[in-house]
Amino acid sequence: MTRKLILDLDTGIDDSLAIAYTLASPEAELIGVTATYGNVLMRDSVRNSLAVLDLLGAPGIPVHPGLPCASSAGDFSVQEISAFIHGRNGIGEVDIADSRRGAETTGAVDVIIEASRRYGDELVYVPTGPLTNLAAALKKDPSLAERLTVVLMGGALTVSGNTSPWAEANISQDPDAADAVFRSGVDATMVGLDVTLQTLLTYEHTHRWREAGTPAGAFLADMTDYYIRAYETTAPGLGGCGLHDPLAAAVAVDPSLVSTFPVNLRVDVEGPTRGRTIGDVERLNEPRKTSRVALGVDVDRFLETFMDRVTRLVRAD
Repeated sequence: MTRKLILDLDTGIDDSLAIAYTLASPEAELIGVTATYGNVLMRDSVRNSLAVLDLLGAPGIPVHPGLPCASSAGDFSVQEISAFIHGRNGIGEVDIADSRRGAETTGAVDVIIEASRRYGDELVYVPTGPLTNLAAALKKDPSLAERLTVVLMGGALTVSGNTSPWAEANISQDPDAADAVFRSGVDATMVGLDVTLQTLLTYEHTHRWREAGTPAGAFLADMTDYYIRAYETTAPGLGGCGLHDPLAAAVAVDPSLVSTFPVNLRVDVEGPTRGRTIGDVERLNEPRKTSRVALGVDVDRFLETFMDRVTRLVRAD
């Protein structure tokens, strides 16, 4: 069955790679992008998403503006570490032409609700930034939790966080929203650092895109090389850059890529561990587990599929 996907993106480097993978996957139909903040400001996420979609040959896919910041915070500003990893423009300081089109007038919250009603089980919603848009949609329409399937990139259950010893970046941007999502009862698979740091891209991989000799291939290669260089500073022993957001998109298309642990989750929203994803003790023994955490990943199959699909996409440019 072809799955209809909405990607909710704070469009930085790995978000752009998630777009590429989704477009290249015959089992997926990307019906829209909703914008959020994190790697960049929300308005820059809109800009980057539109530009990347156009470059990759998908100018008809709509991009919808999301909420610009967490409801519990003031104006959002990009963290220095995010700007270092993704570049000030979010896409590795690579130049890319602005799209001639603009964002849609319908906002992310309404799009999530309307799409869930229209497509039902066919739809998978894939947030790869803070969960602000999804939490707002669930608050506006609590019945959404009964209809929506979510595969999110975020969190860390068995490994350390990347913004603190306990918190992962996307969850830490809006812990209150993430906690509300996990407690809502929505069907959610958490694809976190437990598995995404096992799926690594290297210069050898990006060379294949550069060899394609196309604008799309050069863009993806230049952008991802920037990402790899940043990882050489922040995680020198890792050996490449993590394919965080593309793995979440891949799991939305093919859940068999990961093995999961069923658990009802919550997020710490107070105290020194704010932003930690952990099992909810109050719901630990409930027979129905609404969340699953990816703890194992078929690295070789994912990387082979990712490279084959994205390389074919850029060669067709």
